[in-house]
Amino acid sequence: MAGRRAGAGALLALGALLAWRALRAAAHPQCLDFRPPFRPPQPLPFCAQYSAFGCCALERDAALARRFGALAVRMDAAVWAACAGYALDLLCQECSPYAAHLYDAEDPSTPLRTVPGLCEDYCLDMWQTCRGLIRHLSPDRELWALEDNRAKFCRYLSLDDADYCFPHLLVNENLNLNLGRVVADAKGCLQLCLEEVANGLRNPVAMVHARDGTHRFFVAEQVGLVWTYLPDRSRLEKPFLNISQAVLTSPWEGDERGFLGIVFHPHFRHNGKLYVYYSVGVSFEEWIRISEFTVSEDDANTVDHSSERIILEIEEPAANHNGGQLLFGDDGYLYIFTGDGGMAGDPFGMFGNAQNKSALLGKVLRIDVDHTGRGPPYRIPPDNPFASDPAARPEVYALGVRNMWRCSFDRGDPATGAGRGRLFCGDVGQNKFEEVDLVERGRNYGWRAREGFQCYDRKLCANASLDDVLPIFAYPHKMGKSVTGGYVYRGCEYPNLNGLYIFGDFMSGRLMSLRENPRSGQWHYSEICMGRGQTCAFPGLINNYYPYIISFAEDEAGELFFMSTGVPSATAARGVIYKVIDPSRRAPPGKCQIQPAQVKVKSHLIRFVPKEKFIQTTEGTPRPTVRTTTKAPRRSRPTAAAPAATPRPARPTRRPGGRRGGRRRGRPSTAGPTPANGAVRLVRPASPGRGQGRVEVFAGGRWGTVCDDGWDAAAAAVVCRQLGFAHAVRAVKRAEFGEGSRLPILLDDVRCAGDEHSLLECAHAGVGVHNCGHEEDAGVQCSHQDPDL
Repeated sequence: MAGRRAGAGALLALGALLAWRALRAAAHPQCLDFRPPFRPPQPLPFCAQYSAFGCCALERDAALARRFGALAVRMDAAVWAACAGYALDLLCQECSPYAAHLYDAEDPSTPLRTVPGLCEDYCLDMWQTCRGLIRHLSPDRELWALEDNRAKFCRYLSLDDADYCFPHLLVNENLNLNLGRVVADAKGCLQLCLEEVANGLRNPVAMVHARDGTHRFFVAEQVGLVWTYLPDRSRLEKPFLNISQAVLTSPWEGDERGFLGIVFHPHFRHNGKLYVYYSVGVSFEEWIRISEFTVSEDDANTVDHSSERIILEIEEPAANHNGGQLLFGDDGYLYIFTGDGGMAGDPFGMFGNAQNKSALLGKVLRIDVDHTGRGPPYRIPPDNPFASDPAARPEVYALGVRNMWRCSFDRGDPATGAGRGRLFCGDVGQNKFEEVDLVERGRNYGWRAREGFQCYDRKLCANASLDDVLPIFAYPHKMGKSVTGGYVYRGCEYPNLNGLYIFGDFMSGRLMSLRENPRSGQWHYSEICMGRGQTCAFPGLINNYYPYIISFAEDEAGELFFMSTGVPSATAARGVIYKVIDPSRRAPPGKCQIQPAQVKVKSHLIRFVPKEKFIQTTEGTPRPTVRTTTKAPRRSRPTAAAPAATPRPARPTRRPGGRRGGRRRGRPSTAGPTPANGAVRLVRPASPGRGQGRVEVFAGGRWGTVCDDGWDAAAAAVVCRQLGFAHAVRAVKRAEFGEGSRLPILLDDVRCAGDEHSLLECAHAGVGVHNCGHEEDAGVQCSHQDPDL
C-alpha cells in the first residue's frame, strides 16, 4: 500500500492548491473531449479528489467505479490488496483537469494513451509490486512486452513534458496556482479565446435574437441588409430584411451613417414586430428614422417590407454622431440612443444639443410603442422624468450624451438576479477620453460640459446646476479613440465570466473589461488579451481577430459575441463575428443544452465555413500597464480611471478622414487639428464614388465653397493634385454635386495656371468676395488613371 499512500498524499494536495488565488500565467487544462474542465454539479463518490474541479461528471465517475469493481473481481485478492490504490489513481486521471496532457490527447497526430503519463519515481514504485496491474488496465500489447524491463517500462509510460506527469503535476505550483480561474498574465491581462461564428459580412453593426425560442440570430449590415442565421450557424440565402435602397451610407471608410440598429419586440413570438434605426437623406438633408416592421405571414424568416410604420424621425444637422442603439427594457418600453448632431464640440445652440432638454439629439429617449391603435405612432411613458416639463421633450429619459455607441441591459446574475436591468453604455469622446456610463432615469451625463472625468467646456462645467453623473470608467486616447460598448456576461457556458462587463475600442482594437466590487461599488479594469502559447489550443478556437471592433452581442442563451472588420467600409466584406470563450473553465456537461424551437425554412441555406486560424504565439498581446488609479473628483457614483497604455503592435494605416471624437469616418470634419490655409476637401452625395464631389476650401479659419465663374480644367487640376490624384477628369459646374448652402462662399472668379499648390495661390476675387450663389458651387472629378488612355 506504500504506492497507494504516495498517490493519495499527492492527490490530497490538490484541494489546498485549488484554493490559492494568484494571478499568474497558467498552463493548459483540457479534458479528453478537447474542452476545458468544469466543476461537477455534485461530489464524485469514486474519484472524489476531482469533485472540486476536473473532467468528470457523475456518469463518468460511475463508469470508472464499475471498471474498478471489475478489476477487483478479476485480480488475485492478495495482489489487489497491494495494488488497489494504484488502480484508483490511474483510472481517475481521466477526471484530471489535465487529462488531455496525461493521455497525449492534445496532439491529434499521436494515438491516445491507454494509461496516463507517469512520473519516473511513481512508476518505479508501482513496477516493483504492481506491474501486472497494467495488463488489466490497458490492451496495449507493446506495453505488456516491456513488463519485465523496469527502465523501458517506465520510459514507455513517461511524458515528454515532465511537468505534466502524474502525480507531480498535482503539486506543480505553476500548473495549479490559477487552476479553474480566468488566466491572467503578470500585468493582469485576462487571456481569453475566440470562436469564429460568421464571416464575409459588410460592416456588421448589430447581432440580435428574437427571444422566440428558435435561437436564430439576425445580423445587420451597415448597408441595410439583415441576415438570418440558424443555431447551426448556417445562413439563409434570402435576407430577413433589405432596405438598402432607403438607407443612406457610402463606401467611405468609417462612414457613420447607415443601418445602425435593430431590436425585436419583447412579444415578437406573438406580434411579429421589430424596430430598426437607420439614416436617410434627400439631397443634402439627412435625418435618422426609427421604424416598425412586421414579419411576413408567409415566411417567418422574412420581413413584410410593406409593413413599415415610421415611429420617429429626427433631423441630423451633420453627417456624424448618429447614435444608433435600440433596446427594450424590462418595463416594455423602447429605448432610443441618439448622437448629439455631429461636427465637434456639440456647437448647436447656447449649450449644445446634449444639454438642451427640448432637443432629441444627444439623449436617451424612452417611448411606448404599444397600445397606439389608430392614434399617434408612440406614447410617452407616464414616469418619464420630463413628461410634465413644458420646456423639455417628454421622450427624454437621460441627457448629456455625446454619441453613445452600443448599450445593453444587464440580464442579472443567473442565480440571484443581482444587477438585472442596469443599463450600460459606451459614450464616444471628443479629443481626450472615452467613457462607459451606467444610465439612469433623468440623469445628466455631462457632455459637453465634461468629457470623461475632465471638463471640456470649462464655463459650462463650472455651472453648479449641471448636476452631472460621472462615468464608471474612462480611458485616454492613447488607449483608444472610439469606445464600443459591450455586455455584462450572464451566459451559462463560462461561469468565471459572470458579472464581467466586456467592451472594446473601434480604433485601437482593444478588448477590455470591468468588474464591480460589490462591497465598494468600484469598477476594476482589466484588459483582455488573446491567450498566448497553448492557452487557446483547443479544436475550433482562435487567438486573433480583426482590429475594428464594431459591436457586441448576446445570443438567446446569453453567450457573448463581438463583431469586427479588417476594412471599416460598408461595402467591404471583411466583417467577422466571434464568440468569446474562457479556456480555463466551462459549465458541467449538459447544463447549458438548448432545445431550439423549430422554424420552417423556405430559403436555401449557406453552410458556415470558418476561415480564421489559430496562430501559434509565445508572447501575449501587448496591453496597458496597470498603475495606481487616478482619483477622480468626488461625485455621486464610484468611478474607475484607466491604466496607462503600452504600445500596441503596428496596425494598418488609417485612410485620411478618421478623426477624434466620434465613430470615425472618411468624411471631412471640423474636429481634430485645424486644417492648413488653402486645404481642400470634396463633399459628395452618397452615390458618387471616391475622387469626385463639391470643392470646399479652408481659408481664414473656416470652410467654404468655390463659385464656378472661371472654373476650368486648370483649377480642377490644382484641387486633384492637392488631394493626391494624378489627373483631373472634369471641372464640374452648376452645383452638380449639390449646394453647400450651410457654408459661406469663399472664392469666386478663380483663375489658375495649373501648377499652383492651392487655390489661394490662383488669381481670385478675394477670400469671401463674390457675386454668385450656391447654385454655382464648383466641383471636380479626379482620377489616378489618365482619362485619355
